[in-house]
Amino acid sequence: MKTKTWLPLVVLVLLGSGWRVVCAEESKPVIAVVTADHIDFLVGKDLVGRYHLGKDNAKPYFWPLLDAAGTPLTRDWPMTKAQPHGSSDHPHQKSAWFTHGDVIAEGIEPMPKVKGIAGVDFWAEARGHGQTVCTQVETPKLADNRADVTTHNEWRAADGHKIMDETRVLHLYNFGHTRLFVVDIDLLASAAAITFGDTKEGSFGVRINDQLREQGGKGTLENADGKVGEKNCWGQKSAWCDYSGPLGGKTVGLTIFDDPHNPYPACWHSRGYGLMAANPFGRSHSGFPAMQGRTDLVRIPKGEHLKLRYGLLLHPGNARDGKVAEYYEQFKKLRD
Repeated sequence: MKTKTWLPLVVLVLLGSGWRVVCAEESKPVIAVVTADHIDFLVGKDLVGRYHLGKDNAKPYFWPLLDAAGTPLTRDWPMTKAQPHGSSDHPHQKSAWFTHGDVIAEGIEPMPKVKGIAGVDFWAEARGHGQTVCTQVETPKLADNRADVTTHNEWRAADGHKIMDETRVLHLYNFGHTRLFVVDIDLLASAAAITFGDTKEGSFGVRINDQLREQGGKGTLENADGKVGEKNCWGQKSAWCDYSGPLGGKTVGLTIFDDPHNPYPACWHSRGYGLMAANPFGRSHSGFPAMQGRTDLVRIPKGEHLKLRYGLLLHPGNARDGKVAEYYEQFKKLRD
């Protein structure tokens, strides 16, 4: 009896420089499906990420975030019941999000006043916290290996007063077994001039799957400069930061990219317990070593904008095997 040899499906794609062989995963279409309270981003029929935007949420967030094999790369709690030996701290760290812990609308007194916060705390979800409310989702745009969805948010104080508007554009790119979310953020100081307080509690962050964390898991935290571990990464500037490790019988990873065109480079509020966040607003008071002696706060004059851009790379392997540095170069070239 002859044995059949199965080969992976390949597709020929015409590029400017000629034909290229593309694996079946990379040839799958990227789709965005909008519902009343979330947006599903899919490659073919496979869910890559669900973006929650229900008005009862403190802020929009991605959950789950799944690699090409369907492996969850971020923590499921508090959206689901905590797993045995799983973590149940920091309930405001919901999978993947963007916000900040002290947003000051000049001339507007926040109500109620929260001790230690000059403005409104959008990071935590304790008494007096702010809310980022999605008010509009535009029709998705689909092209080649990507899907783009434009959303509109209002940042509101605890008493419901709007202090800032935001346009947030979500992009998903399919690179086969590696997927990339790009998030373009346009903050508009529509109600008042906005100052971002000096706190470590920010800003574009993920809470990694418990099995991938440094403390209590088997993961590795590292940055673009080859520094490894919380001690060497926390509060430092770097082009990207990555968490990777063994999960489900293989090695997987999740990276945050900081766009080099961002007007304020991020310091990394990255912890061994599983938090990894790019913070462009923290200064000396935050305790970041890279910001020692800095007191200049980020401010948006009334009527003006602040634009930021970040990436989320869902990749196989560790940072080296997953070619994180190479994908960062590609991320830089994907600017519209």
